[in-house]
Parts: sequence; C-alpha cells; structure tokens
Amino acid sequence: MSALALPARPKVLVITLRRLGDVLLTTALIRTLRRGYPTACIDMLVFAGTEGILAGNPDIDRIETIAPRARVGEQLALLRRIARHYDLAVATHTGDRPTMLAFAAASWRAGLVPAEGGGGWWKRRAMHVAVPADPGSHRVDELMRLATALGLAPQAEVVCPGAAASERPLPRGRYAVLHANPMFRYRRWTDQGWHALARNLAKRGLTVIATGGPDPQESAYLDALWNGAGTPVERLDGCLDWPQLTALLRGAAVYVGADTSVTHLAAAAGCPTVALFGPTDPRLWGPWPAGGLGQSWRATGSIQRRGNVWLVQHTLPCSPCQREGCERRLDSPSACLDELGLAEVLAAVDQALAPATRVPKPATDFPSAIAS
Repeated sequence: MSALALPARPKVLVITLRRLGDVLLTTALIRTLRRGYPTACIDMLVFAGTEGILAGNPDIDRIETIAPRARVGEQLALLRRIARHYDLAVATHTGDRPTMLAFAAASWRAGLVPAEGGGGWWKRRAMHVAVPADPGSHRVDELMRLATALGLAPQAEVVCPGAAASERPLPRGRYAVLHANPMFRYRRWTDQGWHALARNLAKRGLTVIATGGPDPQESAYLDALWNGAGTPVERLDGCLDWPQLTALLRGAAVYVGADTSVTHLAAAAGCPTVALFGPTDPRLWGPWPAGGLGQSWRATGSIQRRGNVWLVQHTLPCSPCQREGCERRLDSPSACLDELGLAEVLAAVDQALAPATRVPKPATDFPSAIAS
C-alpha cells in the first residue's frame, strides 16, 4: 500500500493506552511516522503517569494524557479536545477505548484490530487501515506491520527520553546499575540473588548503583532489600526522571534488571543489559536492542544474546507460561524466578562486561549528565 494522501502538514494522533514499557516501544512507530511524514504534527495520547518516558522525544510535538480510570467528565473533556482535530489517528491496541477515540479524533483511522472471528467486527469497520493483531508477534514487529500497512518504511528503533534539564557529572569509574523491583511481584527475582549479585559486582571493581521509582511501597521494598545487601549500594531510586535515568544507563558498564520498563530503556540506550525473565514470553516482550532485533528471541534458553542484551531464564517445563506467576495473580511468586541461580546471572553479566559489548547510540539521543 502507498502512503495515505494526507495534507501537506498533517495532524497525526497515536493512541497507546498501556503501561510504561509499551509506551516506550511505541516510539519505534512514532519514529516511522516522523520519517514518513516529516512535516506532520504528531501528538500522542497515553495514560497519565506514563508520559515521562516520552520526555524530550524529538519525534513528538505534543502529549495528551488521560487517567486509566478517568471519570466521565474527564473523558468528555478529552473528546472535546481531540474530536475531528486530526487527519490521521492510529490506535496501537485492539481495545474498545483506543478504537473509539481514534474514530472520534480523525477523518482517517488506522489501527490494530482483533483477528477475524475475534468479535471485533465493528473495530475493523471503524478503521480505514485495519491490521489484525498477532498474539505471537513481538510488540515492535506488530507495530512495524501497522507501519507497513500505512505504506511507510519501518524504522524499528526505540527512542529514549531526551536531555535532562539540570546536570551533574555521571558517577566516576565503572559502575553497574541494578533495578530490582518490577511493577508486579510475579516478575521479581529473590532478595538473596540480588544481594549475592551486588557483592560479586563489587568484587569485580564496580560501584553498585540501585534505581527504582518513587512509589512508597517500592521504596519500602528497596529499603528492606538493599539495607540487608551486605555490600555498599548507592541508592538513586526516586531521585531521577526518565532523561536522567537514560543518562545513567548510557554510562553504565552493565545493567541488570527484572522484566520491567527500565530494562527496555537500558536495552534501547545501548547499555550492556542483562534481563531476568520469568513467566513472560521473550518472543513477545523481550528487550529490543539498540540497532534492532536481528534474530527473534526464543521462547526459552538459559542465556540468549541479541545485540547489547543478554536475556536470562531458568527454564522449567511450563516456561514461559505468560501467566501472572504460579498462583496467577499479580502478587504471586514465580518458581522460574525463585529458582534462577546466581551462577546463571553472573555468567551473563561477565559476558556483558567483556570488551566491545556496547552498542553506540547517537550523542544527540542522550544527555551527558544526571541531575542532583
């Protein structure tokens, strides 16, 4: 399909009402739209609280937000702002709300829709360019199929947050960044594993830096975790915004993290990244390396490498189950992570620390310092 015949300076809205990691991965589609429509005004609609990961993105002109559980008045106010305001609206998920908002926002609509027989006939009819969702595709690959359907040349590049507003020098010497706490318990590695990893990184001559979010519950978990680590850990959790965190990651000798948005960010930033995966299927949600994913992730494998990313799993017969832990709830433990040993993680870390593992990124994509 050839590119849509849009006005000379089209207004485009991209709708991604999901969590942080999904918003970050959608930047590959935004970059594709920017290259395909260089004179366009490109806005993005996301859930409030996720917009920070788009800070300084050079491909985005404006960000609209809405609360995940917005009241009726808030939804009506949003509709008034976007109704028929755009030439093209792109819904990056098959949900009811993205489809309806795209229909209200633009004269031309494109988006992911349920496959035939999936009960989404009205969503397919609401779109001028309807791309059936593929539950077996990586998220970035799925977005690139949507770009191709729009007649655009895919640019499968995840774009990190831009420059920080205030600066101070990055930590001196070689350092490792550890991000221990994912959003949900079922993606969490053991406290004993993190303690042992921190000690071993210190023995390798690295300063150990811990990151995390400002949420009080997360802070309480990290207090309990790192206060008992038995080795000095520099705490930066709750201190950095997304551009500052990107700068920190870019300078790290190695990053080790759970299945979380920060791990996706580390991978995109070109940092040697060790990702600890449990129930999540890497074929769908494995980190997207800087420079792209030349070969798809496998479903299982003790250590897999793609570019600047090492993905570590403890494979069980049920792995990856794509469920919320062994008890199928967000606060559930996951046996595949509870049984993941230090030796497996350190083997990947030592590979990542070897010379010539970093993938360089353009200097304009990243700040050179983090704020106090």
